Amino acid sequence: MSFIADLFASVFDRSYRKAISDEAEGHSTIDLCLKLLSSHGEVSGSTLARLVLDRYGAMDNTEKLQFFKFMTQGLEIDAQRVIDTLKTYSQSPSKKSYRAFASACEPRRQELMRRLNQVSGGTGQLVAMRMDLLSLLRDHPLLEPLDVDFQHLFASWFNRGFLVLRPINWSSPAEILEKIIAYEAVHAIDSWDDLRLRVQPADRQCFGFFHPAMQDEPLIFVEVALTKGTPNSVQSLLADGRTAINAEDADTAVFYSISNCQEGLAGISFGNSLIKQVAADLARDLPGLKTFVTLSPIPGLNKWRVATKGAIREDAPKNAIAAHYLLEAKRPDGSPLDPVARFHLGNGAMVHAVHTGADVSANGMKQSNGTMVNYLYDLSQISKNHEQFVSEKTVVASADVRALSASIVSEA
Repeated sequence: MSFIADLFASVFDRSYRKAISDEAEGHSTIDLCLKLLSSHGEVSGSTLARLVLDRYGAMDNTEKLQFFKFMTQGLEIDAQRVIDTLKTYSQSPSKKSYRAFASACEPRRQELMRRLNQVSGGTGQLVAMRMDLLSLLRDHPLLEPLDVDFQHLFASWFNRGFLVLRPINWSSPAEILEKIIAYEAVHAIDSWDDLRLRVQPADRQCFGFFHPAMQDEPLIFVEVALTKGTPNSVQSLLADGRTAINAEDADTAVFYSISNCQEGLAGISFGNSLIKQVAADLARDLPGLKTFVTLSPIPGLNKWRVATKGAIREDAPKNAIAAHYLLEAKRPDGSPLDPVARFHLGNGAMVHAVHTGADVSANGMKQSNGTMVNYLYDLSQISKNHEQFVSEKTVVASADVRALSASIVSEA
């Protein structure tokens, strides 16, 4: 009887979905969105959500802009209702008055996003939708409130508690390996052979965060080299002919590349959790590892050097200039000017050492004349360093780096 009941339910479900789809043919996408917001049935809701997402996927840029304008302006909060409900709550606080105020503060577009997210693949499509939105914001700033709502929801949906850390190696599915090649943002992967050298040897590892709703799409990944000692060149780290070592023989874990994969998740931070989680897992599995460092680019160095031309002697050593930049070049809010420095220092790392001739690729020379930096993750000091950076904008650095930076001042 259960089989027959399920069969009838399945036939009814398909028929009902088809009826909804047929009816939708004569309605605009905006009409379907409004209908979706008023829908109370699970089948009708998921069918409408699928239709809206499919139609959005077929839109050109002009149509997408109009769709975003509808979401921003047509599904906006009622400011007067917010004021009235806040007044009621302030005069008579209760569960009921607070619920009314909270409801008034939430624009209907947030509920639309939640309902679109209920269908299979909806999360990934909404991430792609925000990527489209971001490309339009500069020319259409009136859409910015919509982006605030995307960020608000994504911060909850992609909370660390939902993310899964997975190793990525030569045995991983080809579609994931292809995405690692495509998404690598620091040191380009030129071929499958190049990728194999980064993920197959025992002393080379890669880890990524994945979301259950986007299981074949890495959100962010980090590449790790297990070495003896701290490296001072990415070319030697990635050399074709190098001799691999056993992972158990390594004393240092080097995070030499970290890449965000989803443009639609810009502003949603994963990297801090990723590095700390990988470092903790490696320390647990390989007790011989005593040092955890990065070998990081300094992307803003040359741009800053041009902007401050004349303020520093032309014959000053490159490593001293880099050290001074990392420690002293600041944004108006007092945080480091360099974005990679802000990221790692905000995670609780310290500026450990700078190296000239460390990245002689075209990109490395363009960014920093080949200079790179090690940020040290001392697992016993991460929390303290993080608190100092967040509360006081303190840049924690080794004595050697501070001496290099000071030499610029004394020689100038």
